[in-house]
Amino acid sequence: MNRLSNNHSRRPAHWRDGLWCCIWLLCGLNAVGAPVPGQDIDRIVVIVNDDVITEIEAETRLQETKAQLSAQKIKLPPEPLLRKQVIERMILERAQLQLAERMGIRVSEDEIDQTIEKIAGRNRTTPDNLYKTLGKQGISSTQYREQLREQLIIQQLVERAVNNRITVSTGEIDEFLQRRNKLLGGQDAYNLAHIMVPIPESASPQAIQQAERQAQKIHDILEKGADFQETAIAYSRDKTALEGGELGWRSAGQLPELFLAALETMRRGGISSVLRSPNGFHILRLNDIRSVKKSKKVTQTRARHILLRPNAVRPENEIRRKLIELKQRIEDGDDFAALARAYSEDSVSAANGGDLGWFNPGQMTPRFEKAADALKPKEISAPVKTGFGLHLIQVLERRSRDIGEELDRNEARKQIRARKADERYQQWIRQLRDETYVEFVSGDEG
Repeated sequence: MNRLSNNHSRRPAHWRDGLWCCIWLLCGLNAVGAPVPGQDIDRIVVIVNDDVITEIEAETRLQETKAQLSAQKIKLPPEPLLRKQVIERMILERAQLQLAERMGIRVSEDEIDQTIEKIAGRNRTTPDNLYKTLGKQGISSTQYREQLREQLIIQQLVERAVNNRITVSTGEIDEFLQRRNKLLGGQDAYNLAHIMVPIPESASPQAIQQAERQAQKIHDILEKGADFQETAIAYSRDKTALEGGELGWRSAGQLPELFLAALETMRRGGISSVLRSPNGFHILRLNDIRSVKKSKKVTQTRARHILLRPNAVRPENEIRRKLIELKQRIEDGDDFAALARAYSEDSVSAANGGDLGWFNPGQMTPRFEKAADALKPKEISAPVKTGFGLHLIQVLERRSRDIGEELDRNEARKQIRARKADERYQQWIRQLRDETYVEFVSGDEG
């Protein structure tokens, strides 16, 4: 039995004894190690803190991963290397789910239902048809819902532990825009693939040298013509490993200076040298470059509204009748602003007579924006239903405005935030992995 050499990996004997009692039960063994009649033995392959990964779980995930990669026409590495990557991802997932449970993060059935509706909508189908399609692939609705639950829990965990702690200052935006204009010219988006060999927390010089040798070995394999996606699946420890290392399109602001410096001298299809960051060693492949040009001229709309929300006491049809009544009163001469202050349930805009101020295309929900776009200035809509409730909308005026600088600064803020979140995530997930007790039971060492 092999054990990782984490300083904090060792547990008291009574803890291990208690866990092994659970393992015997899970594997269908009785107290003397014999199979329980009528039960199949599901072998333990990895212990992750107080949880386990079994052979059936690992094999199921391995086959799912193979199918996904084959569907994407990505060449598979040798099965032992792919299995190793799959198990490593499962370890990280278990560690994150355990941390989320300790933090009290939960996902309700309603949240899962809403996510399924969104997924079905993106695929232009219904939830029922989505379940039928999954069933043909051997995935039950219960299995799928549980997979979604775990994904949503991990998303919430990362949001709380990483993303919510990211701040972007005005100075950072100014510096980013100056650097972009000086260094990047017209090329400001890159399609990249990535391989990472991590450096453990508080690594010794020997461990750092070992990681560097591993990265250089991978680089040599690529220089000799090895397929980048296959190599990434086999060796990378980045979260994109099982996607062939594909990062997709990244704007310049989302990339660290280390990557940008390397990209300045790279051509399409080229591979970088081995790059060193605080998190580890990296190899990039530049798939493509493009110039991102955004329209700077937009038509802005200033509108006001009265919002009413249906509830158990006042159903939607009653709310709709009330709004029609308010619209008639306005058309008969009553003041829109006064009625908004008296009736609207949007407390922020109600205080301003329902005034929402100026907004750009894309700032409002699609249904609200579509209804507003159809109105002439001073015209009032019929009741419009959105996720917030039902609205009466009146467009006050429109104007054409160049918002180039505003767009640039907003985009810069998003790019800087994405880059900082990615860097912080890499540090956080490395620390979590190092703090996780992991014991490989049957030769699946990471």
